[in-house]
Amino acid sequence: MTARAERHGDELIARRHLRAGAARVWAAFTTPAGLAAFWGGSHAEVPPGSVTVDARPGGEFALDTRAPDGATRRLRFVYVRLDPPRELVFDEPVTGLRTTVTLRPAGEGTELTVHQRRLPPELRTARAADGLASILDALAAHLSAEGADSAADQPA
Repeated sequence: MTARAERHGDELIARRHLRAGAARVWAAFTTPAGLAAFWGGSHAEVPPGSVTVDARPGGEFALDTRAPDGATRRLRFVYVRLDPPRELVFDEPVTGLRTTVTLRPAGEGTELTVHQRRLPPELRTARAADGLASILDALAAHLSAEGADSAADQPA
């Protein structure tokens, strides 16, 4: 199964069922190793040493993305709310983009919804929707590679 992403004006919503418990999905979104493993999706890589995380309200996470042409871009996000392992809200301070990540137990895994609000005009495109979907697909591949069916990976 692949991620689905829908655009609605200045909002983008993507969904993906993951064969991993909510605690593992949460860790992927809140640890340097987890973020480095999937954030670039199919469009960029994230050098593991570039990721910093201060997972608390008002704290931030930052990372570099490196495109196939070698162009590097620093991204920075500020945590607004953390309700482990159910909901994570963070803002991108330059554009005002707000992202809400919601995790819900579903069958033998987790239903992940990523809802982005206040998209700047340059992100109101099919390419941006495809990019977000590819990030969630990369997350699924990362979790699978880690052993999503292990005994420690039961839904929360």
